[in-house]
Amino acid sequence: MFECKTKKDVLKAVKEHNVSFIQFWFTDVLGMQKIFSITPSELEEGLEEGMGFDGSSIQGFARIEESDMIAMADPTTFQMIPWRPTDRPVARVICDIQNPDGTPYEGDPRYVLKRTLKKIADQGYTMNVGPELEYFYFASDKGTDILDQGGYFDGLPVDRATDLRRQTIFALQDLGIRVEYSHHEVAPSQHEIDLRYDDALKMADKVMTYRTAVKEIARQNGVYATFMPKPIFGQNGSGMHTHQSLFKGGKNAFFDGKDKYHLSKMAKSYIAGLMIHAPEITAVCNQWINSYKRLVPGYEAPVYVSWARRNRSAMIRVPMYKPGKEKATRIEYRSPDPACNPYLAFAVMLAAGMKGVEKKYPLPEPVEEDIFEMDEIARDKAGINSLPGSLYEALTLVSKSALVKETLGDHVFQKFMENKKVEWDRFRIHVSQYEIERYLPMM
Repeated sequence: MFECKTKKDVLKAVKEHNVSFIQFWFTDVLGMQKIFSITPSELEEGLEEGMGFDGSSIQGFARIEESDMIAMADPTTFQMIPWRPTDRPVARVICDIQNPDGTPYEGDPRYVLKRTLKKIADQGYTMNVGPELEYFYFASDKGTDILDQGGYFDGLPVDRATDLRRQTIFALQDLGIRVEYSHHEVAPSQHEIDLRYDDALKMADKVMTYRTAVKEIARQNGVYATFMPKPIFGQNGSGMHTHQSLFKGGKNAFFDGKDKYHLSKMAKSYIAGLMIHAPEITAVCNQWINSYKRLVPGYEAPVYVSWARRNRSAMIRVPMYKPGKEKATRIEYRSPDPACNPYLAFAVMLAAGMKGVEKKYPLPEPVEEDIFEMDEIARDKAGINSLPGSLYEALTLVSKSALVKETLGDHVFQKFMENKKVEWDRFRIHVSQYEIERYLPMM
């Protein structure tokens, strides 16, 4: 692990460790990792002036007539890549995307999150985020041949991926990412590695790094890792439960020792904001057609807009307070999945919560019953709404959302919507194997 703070630190580390290549990492609008490499001889100029590239080929970036982009390295993100050779190591830096004149590029997801975080920073707040990303290991990327029949917290000999997780954790630690714990998840061949909470921007960088590390360690071991939300019919899908809290002056703004739930007024309004705006931000937190195969009743994924303390069928859970652990007071938003763009997802979550704080939304009482066991009449009586049931429904809601449009900015909002509409249209006209098997014999 390296601790670089300045461009000078990066240049020194590259020279001392005989680095062969430096990878510049950035993220497109859909959350896909983009990478290009430079040699050490180009690094000094690259750190000072950035590295130019053609943005017209990047999903959601510029049109051809305005395609010149600059990747400006953030020196604090410099790390050696642990899965590359150690004799001539390869390093990476995460980049901000700029226009040729040096101004931030409106289409950069990292800038979207930075801009949203600045709004609360101007009020004296910082946002901590701790996501739990689940994923599957399969024999290859050609199908869903599982590695084991393990279940929740199963160990050896049932869990066949203990060493895969171990190698991945070591790689994450080498990259400066603190891991809290790991385990086998509920579904066969499903796993989870939980990251220690951090500042929202740093955590979004870590999520992108985590996904790359998981997939690369799997590849080197001859298997395939996927963050696809619902790869196996009839089994639990993969979520990204996102723990979040706001701090001000070193104090947890979500904690109030006098409240019966140990939640401050701000925390309650923040939860209410997430609940009211959840349907319209779902398209960003669950951006794929497959995301909505996970968001169905019966597989632990939250479908109903509600909050609770112990009830894991609720969309938002507030972990129980432990005396002396005021800083651990937080809320857990359970609907996002691990295939989202973390920069955009964290941004819209924060915007929704802060809208609740700004407007002082009232928080209803928690729902501690198993919502999956409630019928529609009972849910209506309790005032429990549902999240969108398909990408089409989600896009219909987000298209009307002033909150999401303001948070993402016109460029990202437009490019995101354009891409998702194309995805839905392609899915809509596709003839699936289900249709062939179901309808061909009878028609």
